[in-house]
Amino acid sequence: KTIEKKKTRWKRRMSEMLRAIKTDEFKGVNGCYTLNNGVKIPCVGFGTYKAAQDESERVIKTAIEAGYRCFDTASFYGTEPYLGTAIKESKIPREEFFISSKAWKTEMGYSQVKEAFERTLENLQTDYLDLYLIHWPLPEVGYKDWKQLNIDTWRGMEELYKEGKVKAIGVCNYLPHHLDNLIENCEIVPAVDQIEVHPGYTQESVLAYCKEHGILVQAWSPIGRMRMMSEPLIVELAEKYKVSPVQICLRYEVQRGILPLPKSSALERMKQNMDLFDFEISREDMWRITTLPQIGWSGEHPDRIRVKVVESTEPYEA
Repeated sequence: KTIEKKKTRWKRRMSEMLRAIKTDEFKGVNGCYTLNNGVKIPCVGFGTYKAAQDESERVIKTAIEAGYRCFDTASFYGTEPYLGTAIKESKIPREEFFISSKAWKTEMGYSQVKEAFERTLENLQTDYLDLYLIHWPLPEVGYKDWKQLNIDTWRGMEELYKEGKVKAIGVCNYLPHHLDNLIENCEIVPAVDQIEVHPGYTQESVLAYCKEHGILVQAWSPIGRMRMMSEPLIVELAEKYKVSPVQICLRYEVQRGILPLPKSSALERMKQNMDLFDFEISREDMWRITTLPQIGWSGEHPDRIRVKVVESTEPYEA
């Protein structure tokens, strides 16, 4: 009986893990997840890292034109001023946008993160953020006192949250042991963990941990590298469902309950990346994607020196 109960629980967990989000749950790219503090966040966002380099403002304006309202930036990206200007010049009310930014490694610490937050507000030409994240758990590989530094940084962010300056706070590139440190020593559970996740690099341990603790996972590099676009299974499924390989990757993540952050510089591709809700990947195909060998990893790991990968180091432009 004990074995049968364990089998039943395992099957239930696996079903939940690959449960397809029905198309009527999200009518489009601005359908929302609810964070663990009740704040709504669009189910697909737009990433601004290296947003066409010197054409960042044009690209972001085009993304707004395409219909995106959830934007991810960071002090390190250098795109905060462009995003702020693009939103202001769009004449669309600020409250219709969901803006996320991040504190860089050099901005960690109680007072440092609060100062960095004010600079971010100034860059974005706004008086509040929807989401603020710690960019990395360690300021440098091998940093010994990272636990206390994280606690101090998080307490500064908790104060920003309590003061109403930011609607939700979270982290980026955190693994379970990094998250444990915050949850065990601080008051507020992170609302979001933004990590590299895509077919071929699904980080199951992080996904399971976040699901257990009510933390929404966002995906940077949501389609992996160029290698994923020629991966036979992804190509096969794109043909089967009559969509692009990029759409297969993004739809896979939406069905896993992950919020992808694709980017592109072309209007048509931007629109295509939003067109994810007229098809559903079957349970069998979801398993086939989930069990792919490791492909398309960037080489980034929060506790280790970056690994040089043989394939392209730049994300494929979705």
